[in-house]
Amino acid sequence: MEYIKNIIDRYKRVRSMRQLKQIYGGNYAFVGIGNHSTNNLYPVLNYLHVPLKYICCKSEDKLPLIEAAYPNVCATTSLDDILHDDDIKGVFVSVSPQSHFTIASEVIKSGKDLFIEKPPCQSEDELLQLIGMRKAAGFPQVTVGLQKRNAPVIRILKKELQKSKGRMSYNLKYLTGSYPEGDAMLELFVHPLDYVTFLFGKAEVKFAGWIEHHTLMLVLEHEKATGVLELSTGYSWNDAKECMTVNTSSGIFEMEQMESLIYKGKQSTLMGVPVEKVFQRKRVDVHLFDRNNFVPTIHNNQIVTQGYFDTIKSFVDAVEKQKSSSEQSLEAIIDTYKLIESIRSIQN
Repeated sequence: MEYIKNIIDRYKRVRSMRQLKQIYGGNYAFVGIGNHSTNNLYPVLNYLHVPLKYICCKSEDKLPLIEAAYPNVCATTSLDDILHDDDIKGVFVSVSPQSHFTIASEVIKSGKDLFIEKPPCQSEDELLQLIGMRKAAGFPQVTVGLQKRNAPVIRILKKELQKSKGRMSYNLKYLTGSYPEGDAMLELFVHPLDYVTFLFGKAEVKFAGWIEHHTLMLVLEHEKATGVLELSTGYSWNDAKECMTVNTSSGIFEMEQMESLIYKGKQSTLMGVPVEKVFQRKRVDVHLFDRNNFVPTIHNNQIVTQGYFDTIKSFVDAVEKQKSSSEQSLEAIIDTYKLIESIRSIQN
């Protein structure tokens, strides 16, 4: 038993040392100090030991409060001060969605790497403008915070679907409460519209209809899949739901709240007759992912299961030249914006 204990202690020490050694060399700035940033983004930066030199906000009243809450950070209302500081390698931006395009434009033109929360802009035209600015600036790293592409369930599902043959169908429900403070299409529905594009490819709108201005019913056609979607702000925030079922030739995938992914294999048929109706066979469900609510480790934290952690880490790693990913670049979400504009054109 002493031998086993020594192995366990050594493993824990190596794990602790690995986390402490994770240090990034560059300095970073954050534009925005809202509720979403402080709850979901700042904790990840702290865990990863990402050095923040500046926090930028638009209210001078907040400056002394920010510097008291975040020692060794310079609070400022001047974006220019950040963009003219050669020590700053990357800039995180998470402010009001209507301001993202203007701030993103300035950061990209400065040549600094950019993490921009969703939505990065308000239209496909603005997105193409940002892409053009990035090219003119020498292709700085730009990561868009559509974090659900990095959710473990979406990553696993994408890998599994690549093995499937033949056409697929899916049914997706994204149901929340009322959202009077913004544009639900760009600020809420963009998430499911983006990850179905990520999973199944470019989509054509076969049907789009609104119910009482709060529920959007869609039928989407992809190259190898057809989907039925209900996207709604007509339900409840206390019982918000996000679930998807994907039906493939070999089995069914069921995703629930970005926290579980189950595969249910189909039983065979004999001359068109389902064998399961003749022979009672025990069905085995394969749990491809489940968030463990009992063990409070980083991997079981919603910041990880919702994709925030890996999205931010991927950006900082790219800035530090450790590795690079293009799956959340401006170019990668063109099809998502085309889909949104197609839906809006049908409704108009």
